[in-house]
Amino acid sequence: MELTTTREGGRLTMAVRGSINTVTAGEFERQVLAELSGDGGAQELTLDFAGVDYVSSAGLRALLKIDQDKPAEMAMRLVGVNGEVREVFEMTGFDQLLTIES
Repeated sequence: MELTTTREGGRLTMAVRGSINTVTAGEFERQVLAELSGDGGAQELTLDFAGVDYVSSAGLRALLKIDQDKPAEMAMRLVGVNGEVREVFEMTGFDQLLTIES
């Protein structure tokens, strides 16, 4: 799992590549939250999932933790979610909890 971070105005974008599973979910969560704690000016977090091929239950928990721990005024959205990963979000109801855009 790899993360690439870019900042533009009030938007923090993190492109994710690989799987978010039991092995990588903790590191994914730590890296995202570390970026958020060091960036007081961002108003929106965009997680680009175009390069994500798998999300396990540990990955889902990490996403919930990130959503709960981010600043309350910060919006979070997922973009580029592929069909298989989108199915996981839909089957678990996470598509109702998180903002997921095509």
